[in-house]
Amino acid sequence: MTAGRTIKSAWVILIFTMGCQPQSDFENRIDSIFRASLKSGEPGGAILILKGDRVLFSRQYGVADLDTQMKITSETLFNTGSISKTFVAYTIFILAKEGKLSLQDSLAKYFSDFKNPEIANHVRIEHLLTHTSGLPDNRRQFLDSLFLLTAKDQENFSPIKQADSLVFEPGTRYEYSNPAFNGLALIIEQVTGRKWQEVVKEKIFVPSGMTSSVITDGPFPQTGVAHAYLRKGNSFIEKDYGEEPTFAAAGNGGVWSSVNELVSYERAIRNHLFLDAETIANSRTIQSFPDWKDDPPFIGYCWFITEYNGVTIISHTGTQGGFYGDYVSIPDKNLLYVMLCNIPTPQEEKRNQVLAVLQEFNWFD
Repeated sequence: MTAGRTIKSAWVILIFTMGCQPQSDFENRIDSIFRASLKSGEPGGAILILKGDRVLFSRQYGVADLDTQMKITSETLFNTGSISKTFVAYTIFILAKEGKLSLQDSLAKYFSDFKNPEIANHVRIEHLLTHTSGLPDNRRQFLDSLFLLTAKDQENFSPIKQADSLVFEPGTRYEYSNPAFNGLALIIEQVTGRKWQEVVKEKIFVPSGMTSSVITDGPFPQTGVAHAYLRKGNSFIEKDYGEEPTFAAAGNGGVWSSVNELVSYERAIRNHLFLDAETIANSRTIQSFPDWKDDPPFIGYCWFITEYNGVTIISHTGTQGGFYGDYVSIPDKNLLYVMLCNIPTPQEEKRNQVLAVLQEFNWFD
């Protein structure tokens, strides 16, 4: 049995055991945050909170599919949206450790077809990872909704290469960039000669014991997955782009996973199963650049790093159609909070409510 499988089995046992225990005051308080908006028989979500190896809270609300009324479980796969970017970022780090690329490489090394070659010369891989590249998002997604639904990495990144100039000098400001991670996915494919989805699976999913998680490269998964919805009056409309053959097949949002398997992912990060401790720590440290001109930086290598009442929070949200997710790690307190929903759910509001209850019940100690 592999280390990843052993860890995953341990989490499953812990989560099952937790479900057999009487509900505590803490659980009631967390439950009250979600039960009013995530109702039985409607689209809902899965919530999981850990302290070390102890499951503090694991609950699922609503259904994964309105047509079949299949209930959401802790194993239900959701599209994780931009949480996917963390997998792409860590794969870049792994390839750097293997000597196949450097974070200091310019884009000119990988893309010879920029309209303005000086842009490719100025932007480095580290700028893509930190949303500090200055590359303009000149895709046509706001004019052509079908493009947003169907465009893969090449289609997403090609318009960026036609830019005449940068929005700002790389490493001087922050501006969130989806195309940056399309570019990173293409770089992974260049240096490995393989689909980036296959590389992420080999380098991260396998050592983490993530046996159910998938990355789309065509139709979205057909079994064990949530469909996503938007509320329209007193009814719902499906909003998961499942009808489109390339939905979420790009490096900025292609990972489908469950709360259980994101626990396995975090466990692998903390136990350094696919990267060494120094690299992991660096990825979750605020990155600053010598010519910085913006507000104080708050971004690591893909992860967002903030504070809650003096406690460091490592996080990333994800939104894709009706899928809403939140992944919050608090390494100093050995805490993890994961929310995956198939209906729009205010990530920051729910997160702050959960953190307040965790602190109230002394789980920050």
